[in-house]
Amino acid sequence: MDIPKSELFAVLQEFNPWWSEQSSGDLPDWERTAMKRLRAWAMSSSKRALLLSGARQTGKTTLFRQLIRQLVSEKQVEPSKILYATFDHPILKLAGLEKTLAAWAELFPTKAGDTQWLFLDEIQYVDDWQVWVKHQVDFKSHLRIALTGSASPLRDGSTESGVGRWETLPLPTLSFGEYLSLRQVELDPVPVVSSLIDCFEWSAGDFARATRQGQALVPHFHEYLLRGGFPEPALTDDLTRCQRLLREDIVDKVLKRDMTALYGVRRIIELEKIFLYLCYHDGGILDIAAISRELDGITRESVSKFLDLFESTHLIYRLRPYGYGKDILRGKTKVYLADAALPGSVLLLGRRLLKEPKRLGAAVETAFFKHVFTRYYADQPTFSYSREKTKELEVDLVAEVGARIVPFEVKYQDAAVTPGKLKGLCQFLEKNGIEHGYVITRRWEDFRILDEWSNKNSRILAVPAALACYWLSL
Repeated sequence: MDIPKSELFAVLQEFNPWWSEQSSGDLPDWERTAMKRLRAWAMSSSKRALLLSGARQTGKTTLFRQLIRQLVSEKQVEPSKILYATFDHPILKLAGLEKTLAAWAELFPTKAGDTQWLFLDEIQYVDDWQVWVKHQVDFKSHLRIALTGSASPLRDGSTESGVGRWETLPLPTLSFGEYLSLRQVELDPVPVVSSLIDCFEWSAGDFARATRQGQALVPHFHEYLLRGGFPEPALTDDLTRCQRLLREDIVDKVLKRDMTALYGVRRIIELEKIFLYLCYHDGGILDIAAISRELDGITRESVSKFLDLFESTHLIYRLRPYGYGKDILRGKTKVYLADAALPGSVLLLGRRLLKEPKRLGAAVETAFFKHVFTRYYADQPTFSYSREKTKELEVDLVAEVGARIVPFEVKYQDAAVTPGKLKGLCQFLEKNGIEHGYVITRRWEDFRILDEWSNKNSRILAVPAALACYWLSL
């Protein structure tokens, strides 16, 4: 569609205030930890594009604008050689990518070969953007291209285009450590470890000291489970308003706008029912046939399709059963929501969540998974769960990082952890010859190496959930 140049110019100038030596608006000084990798990409000589991928409202645009501010002020990049454009803006969506770039080139002609910086937001609204990025990276080495997307590029056959052309930086919701930093929570110093495995070398005194200093994390951890890791709601003091923002600004917009605009979904009621089902079963193993029966006959095909869409828009994570072969590929998947606070917000639980052991345990397991995922994503891990024929022999989470296999069991309960509750973890360690396993607990009295349940080849460490998530945030 033809858009008057004057309108395009006006929109671009509004989005790029540095062209006229104005500030970048009300940008916070506080930065997400992902900024380290974003800055490393900007300072590298790599010609690959960068795709910053994550759910809505996780801070992707803010990261871009903070990096642009640094490029202008610290790296002395000429402001006119930096373009920021977001394609969820109606004018730019109608104009398209090529006309947007042509308008920028008309405003600021450059010499051939001059380095230019493109920051393209909500790129999923651009048709065939993967092919465009491939072409630019292959043939225009003077362009540094960074993109954001609220929908996964790997669900539509674009994997081949992306290989070697862009690197993906996932941006999940705030970690527990980021949440504390954003809310400016001041705590006494807590002992720090570079990896949970370090605790296997600790003395009894080390555990006692970490317990004394770490227990102050617990009330803040519970607030984190209620408020979640989306920056704007997380900063809202009123819990009712915070959870309303989560429902309306994040879940509703994805279900009712993105699904329609990006994927042509028309059966919104069915979509909502399935998402509500996931909120009731967060961290659960899904039986698609059972979902179809329980939700008034929504077809299995529709359930499978909608689960794919939820994953594409970063609302859920899916884990396959641990192992290899056809039986595993046909196995049921386990689903975690993108943030531990989503079920409580959608189901209007408020603070009741903290008084319902089953739901609180599910929220803790979801939060812990997200922290493990974020910490090890750069190492290209595989995540799964293990379940034998009986439910008692289950391991909540198995992370395969390189040659290492690391199993975790989450037991967020008031009662002490007992051997009977860890049969699945103990058997998994023995069966697979794994040296270390972890149980994530609520009770600080359990914080120790469980040598009495270990054997000569395997050892189990019990770690309080609040401390484990805090450490994985660092």
